[in-house]
Amino acid sequence: MEIILKTDIPNLGHKDDKVTVKPGYARNYLIPKGLAIIASPSATKAWEEEKRQKAYKEDKLKKEAETIAKALEGKTLKIGAKAGTSGKIFGSVNAFQIADAIKEQLKLDIDRKLVEVDGDSIKELGSYTAKVKLHKEVVAEVKFEVVAE
Repeated sequence: MEIILKTDIPNLGHKDDKVTVKPGYARNYLIPKGLAIIASPSATKAWEEEKRQKAYKEDKLKKEAETIAKALEGKTLKIGAKAGTSGKIFGSVNAFQIADAIKEQLKLDIDRKLVEVDGDSIKELGSYTAKVKLHKEVVAEVKFEVVAE
């Protein structure tokens, strides 16, 4: 029996996958629990239309992410921090400060959860790079320099 999954099910498939299972498993477990629907001709047609719309939206989001990645490429951010004479800064520079610097210096609104810093935080002056995960397939590298204020 062919069904369309409404949620991810381990060892069976992911959401919106069309899979074949034994009729008893579908009728007695998957359909009553709301985990799947029968792949009738009308449901299949609706599923294909939804799949096409999701692909269009996903492509649009990916293109937007690539545009932002090009804007970030080749730019170097300057982040000011209070530092001692040895080059160690008081506190640390983390993803939050990098996201703020991108917003202030490049006028791009990036969520701080998308910014990934090696070692979680920076504690010395110098030049570093951070990764910004804009999309599951698009990752931009941002160069930044921590300077003393």
